[in-house]
Amino acid sequence: MQRLRATFAGDLGTALFSTLGLLAVGWVVILAIQSPRSLIATMVIGITDGAIYALIALGYTMVYGIIELINFAHGDVFTLGGFIALPLFAAFGIGPGAHYSLVFIPILLLVFVLVMLINGLVNITIERVAYRPLRGAPRLAPLITAIGMAFILEGTMYLWRGPVNLRFPDLISEARYTNSLIDIGVKDVMVVVVAIFLVVMLSLFINRTKLGKAMRATAQDRDAAQLMGIDINRTISATFFIGAALAGAGGLVYALYFNSIRFDLGFSAGLVAFTAAVLGGIGNIEGAALGGLLIGIIRALVDRYISASWSDVIIFAILIIVLVFRPTGLLGMRVPEK
Repeated sequence: MQRLRATFAGDLGTALFSTLGLLAVGWVVILAIQSPRSLIATMVIGITDGAIYALIALGYTMVYGIIELINFAHGDVFTLGGFIALPLFAAFGIGPGAHYSLVFIPILLLVFVLVMLINGLVNITIERVAYRPLRGAPRLAPLITAIGMAFILEGTMYLWRGPVNLRFPDLISEARYTNSLIDIGVKDVMVVVVAIFLVVMLSLFINRTKLGKAMRATAQDRDAAQLMGIDINRTISATFFIGAALAGAGGLVYALYFNSIRFDLGFSAGLVAFTAAVLGGIGNIEGAALGGLLIGIIRALVDRYISASWSDVIIFAILIIVLVFRPTGLLGMRVPEK
């Protein structure tokens, strides 16, 4: 009987998603016929935002896939990447008033690497101090701890820089390509290229390296992986490091794209990215990237054609629908009970 109910729920979820997908495609086709230039401009915004959400969602899906923890501090780790970048730029003599120049490119690449490294080390420390001692505790304990760590990080950034929008140097070219249909800037391309590069590198790392295989084995069965000689603590720490490094890159990309960042940005961005991870399939790298892109596009379409005040309502309605009818997400990777 339970199997029959599960099958029925799965079929209902598939039918519901198919119907919603067809309606969405039909709506987009109508918009394309009415005003193709406006739709393309909206899609560019959505894909750009979605690429940033994807970088955050990867951390959620990796950590949950291995230790089944919803790391609510991850959104603030994303914001921390932008906060760390500012003093690094200042160390190279680049202040908020600086503008794009070719000589800044090597410095920008170095700051990217340093931000990812520092962010990863911070997250390893959080895992070691706050999460590892609670690994065998009931699930509510680490969940509450994650929320507490989010407030700690947010409060630290508030005390560090204050409750203001921090201005970033404008280090990305403002050049744009424009014709009768398309209006796209270098910044838009930069965000998408960075996201694609990092997702591809992560996927290759997970599937080709020894540590990546250890992560997959730990996600499937932690006890069996430990019996086979895998260092569980090292593997979990590496997962936190990589997730935070990607989130830090996302925070820096966000700050460079919008030329500002704020201490409480991580709360809303983290929730949207978590929704993206659930939509794509929790525990699935490609699913997290796909979910981020879809959520970004949905948000941009709602902002442009309905109302920005409805964006969060629709996004979290999607989260509820996914959790009820298709909890494994679009790409359907089921995380086993551990």
